[in-house]
Order: sequence, then structure tokens, then C-alpha cells
Amino acid sequence: MAQALNLSISTSHSPKPLISRRSTPFATAISRFSLTKNPIKTSLFIRASASDPNPSILTSDNGAGSSAVQDRAPFPLVSDSSSIEVDAVTEAELKENGFRSTRRTKLICTIGPATCKPEQLEALAVGGMNVARINMCHGTREWHREVIQRVRRLNEEKGYAVAIMMDTEGSEIHMGDLGGASSAKAEDGEIWTFSVRAFDSGLPERTINVNYDGFAEDVKVGDELLVDGGMVRFEVIEKIGPDVKCRCTDPGLLLPRANLTFWRDGSLVRERNAMLPTISSKDWLDIDFGIAEGVDFLAISFVKSAEVIKHLKSYIQARARDSDISVIAKIESIDSLKNLEEIIQASDGAMVARGDLGAQIPLEQVPSEQQKIVQVCRQLNKPVIVASQLLESMIEYPTPTRAEVADVSEAVRQRADALMLSGESAMGQFPEKALTVLRSVSLRIEKWWREEKRHEAMELPGIASSFADRISEEICNSAAKMANNLEVDAIFVYTKTGHMASLLSRCRPDCPIFAFTTTTSVRRRLNLQWGLIPFRLSFSDDMESNLNKTFSLLKARGMIKSGDLVISVSDMLQSIQVMNVP
Repeated sequence: MAQALNLSISTSHSPKPLISRRSTPFATAISRFSLTKNPIKTSLFIRASASDPNPSILTSDNGAGSSAVQDRAPFPLVSDSSSIEVDAVTEAELKENGFRSTRRTKLICTIGPATCKPEQLEALAVGGMNVARINMCHGTREWHREVIQRVRRLNEEKGYAVAIMMDTEGSEIHMGDLGGASSAKAEDGEIWTFSVRAFDSGLPERTINVNYDGFAEDVKVGDELLVDGGMVRFEVIEKIGPDVKCRCTDPGLLLPRANLTFWRDGSLVRERNAMLPTISSKDWLDIDFGIAEGVDFLAISFVKSAEVIKHLKSYIQARARDSDISVIAKIESIDSLKNLEEIIQASDGAMVARGDLGAQIPLEQVPSEQQKIVQVCRQLNKPVIVASQLLESMIEYPTPTRAEVADVSEAVRQRADALMLSGESAMGQFPEKALTVLRSVSLRIEKWWREEKRHEAMELPGIASSFADRISEEICNSAAKMANNLEVDAIFVYTKTGHMASLLSRCRPDCPIFAFTTTTSVRRRLNLQWGLIPFRLSFSDDMESNLNKTFSLLKARGMIKSGDLVISVSDMLQSIQVMNVP
């Protein structure tokens, strides 16, 4: 009895794919989909049959379809295993534990004094770091350049695909550099001085510089001063010229260039911050540095509107026409929340910067805002990063609190693309252990989600701006649903721009997504997105040849085996193929 699956997509109906299953799931025989487009009905038809061992493609010169069957002889398998590039850690995981063992949630580590040496960077890469973040709030450009070069060298010599994210400082009010100290401890009841004056010699004891000249004028006695999103709190008790005397009410660790916010009568004082530009003069110099160094992502602090992102993108295009730097909007202010959808739509991704966000809205509101941001990003097909204080206690202690583990678990359960370590990896005592916690928690929650078959009911709205994009979107939606229903081992996507890989990631299928692309920069950028295992591979428009080549290369390296069931899609040929690895 023939086993078949029919799928029809029409632009005159709902964008949701309709899948009708007949008989039992696919047999182990190789199945191929052929695609025809009817120009009269403006519809897309995809047919599959497991009973036909010799698949055919029905085409004609005008794309209307033809009854002529073009038999295609199988291409010879390619044996050159050196022509494919994949992350060394992922390759080892696939060899040892199989498809289902791969981690879907991506991990970002902020690089600082604790992790900047070559051997420390390699330890993080081995531990699962997908993106290395450099924070322009700290260090010199020369120091950051050296870190970038070390990461690039690590990728070239050891086979990793670690991307580089540069985070701008922003123009919000913040502290100085603590006179060169890596940190300072503020104890309960201590009196500290926040000053806008310049000191010829070193900073006096318990004195902190502030970058905003109007600080002493704007604050009032009785105001509450929050450092780094509330990690340390002070009460203003006296103003003496350019100096503001404050009493510590919540003790904690002070870090160089930490952000400052102040509250009055239970409300955030926003007027001065609202007048400051999103991108400062220093930020523009740092952005020029990032463009010159070829970073993969630019994270922009305190984004207030979509216009800022659009302006920056046009600037990057003007400075480097061939650049494909992605712009990440940091959502960390009330203005960001007010213009959330427009900002995310204009950006290439978003970061939930919960530390500073928690200093501008009530703390109990942060979890719901996090979930909303994650959902909006997924709906708009933008990668989203959950950041700030994930494992804050591990800056000083080797194990996290149970509450921190629960917090990380919730971010993974929400299906965020990536989790980010900040101080834990930049200057903490246990950066590798912190990364191990993120990795192990992510793997456990993802496994639990699949075992419970918790396919969330989130509606993914159509986002295509053209008919061709809509076809790609429908194909990816259908491929992901088929992958879950048929319990395939992996989805293969051949993409030159990364777009179809991103659409598949948006669907969050149970199986991993092997994303094959021709350029190293696209491969690194895909390393931020949920579920994608990026490969660099030279391929053609001939899918038969691509698949045979891929099967041979991956089998030669022990990453797949005969009989594995895969679904294949491509942004060059709008088609779906289902097959067993020969």
C-alpha cells in the first residue's frame, strides 16, 4: 500500500500549513518531494510518496509544471572530508551521543580579565561558548583588539565558530573606573562620595566619579541611588558643591563604569537620561573600531526608538558596504518597552538586559516583560538573548543558588535563543563552572521539554514581505511540523544568507537543524540562533549533488550513519525532501 503525504499551500488562504497524513508514517525507503507551482491558482503544491524509489521532479521552462519525468542518476559520493567545517565540540557531541544530545540554547560569555588569555578562551570554547562578548565599558580598544584576534585564531587553529559580539557603553549616567581597581565592596552604613570633579591624583577613599556633569544639581537629599540595576543601593544624605554624600543601604560589589539611576518618592527620575543620546561620541568611535575589526554583532545599549537602529544600520552600510554585521538592540529602559515591537522589527535581534531594566521598572514586573520580549522576538523571527545576573553568585562562589538555576531554567523553557554570562565570566572566580551550569541546565530542560512533547501553541504570524519569502516561510513551517510528527533525526538546510535557517529555528523543532552555508561570516552569525548547528560547505544549486556530498562528508567524520532520517530544504530551490541516509 502506498504511503503518501500531501501538502498544499495557497496564498488565498491562511498562512498556516495544512498537512494531511495518510496511512502510517514514512517507511524507511527514501522519499523525495517534488514541487510545482500553478500560476493560475497562485498555489504551491508539494507531493511525496514513499512507494516510489525513483523520485522525479516535474518542471517546465515557464514553471507551470510538466508531465515529463526527468530521471536523475545518483551523483557519485565525495570523499574529501576536509571541505566541510563544523564546530569541534559539536562534532564530538554528535559522535558520542547522537542527534538528540546536542544543546539547542546558545551560550554567550563576556570576556574580561578572568577569561582573556588564549588557554582561558579555549576552555570556554570547549565548554560550549558560542559567542564571545566584549564590553566597551571596560578596557582599552587595544585590549579588545587582542581578545578579538585570539578568538579568531582559536577558530582558525582549533576548528571553532565562536562569534564576536561588541557591546557599546551607551550614554546613560554611570560611574568611573574606580581608580583602576577591578571592584570595590560597599558595606552597609558606609558613607561614599559620588563626585563629578576631576582628581589630579588618585581617588580618595570611598569616592566614585560620575560621568554626568549635572549629577550633583539633579539629585536631592533623600533620593535613592541604584548602582548596576540595584545590585548596590545608597541614600543621598548631603550635597556639597560637586560632591554628593551617600549612605549605603544595600551592600554589594561595585564594578567599574556601572550604571547609575536615582529614584525619588518611589519613581524613577528619567528627565536627564531622556535627554542623553542613545549613541554617545565614544560609542561612535567604538562602533568604527568594531566595523574595522569585523565583529559579528553590535549590541547597542539603551535603545529608545527604532530610528536609532535604522540610523546605525545605514551608517554601517556606508562605512563598510560588504559588511554583514548584525545589530542587537538592548532592551533595558522604559522607552525600550514603550517602542518594543518597532525596535525589534528594525533590529537583527534583541537582548533582555534585566539588570538595568530592573532599575527602571518594578522588580516584580521584570519576569513578565522578559517573557513578552522573548515572544515578540520569536514572532518577528529575531534572535533573543536573556542576560544579566543569571548566575551572579558564581562571581564569588563555585555553585549557584537554587533560585538562579530556576531562573536559567525558565529562560530555557521560554525558548530564548541564547543565555549570557556577564560578570560571572568576565571577572568571576569560576567562569568555566558558571558556563558548565548554563550548559547542563539547558540540556536538561530541553530534554524534559522533548520528552513531555510540549509543543507550545504559540501562533507564528506571517512575516514574509514577498511571495517568494512566503513560500520559504511555508516550507519551513511545514518542514518543522513534519520533523516533529515523523520524529526525524535532523533537518538539513542549505542557505547562502541564513534566512531559511533562521525561519526553521523560529519553529523550534524537536530535532537539531544542520545549517550549511558557503561563507564563514554567515556561519558565525548562525551560531547565535536556537537549534542551529552551522557548517561551512561549498555547494551548488543541484540538491541531489549537495545531499550526496553532505552525506559522504558527514559519514566520513562519524557525525551521521546510514538509516538516519532527515528532512532537507534549501533557499535556492523551494523544495522539501525527506530521506534516509544511504
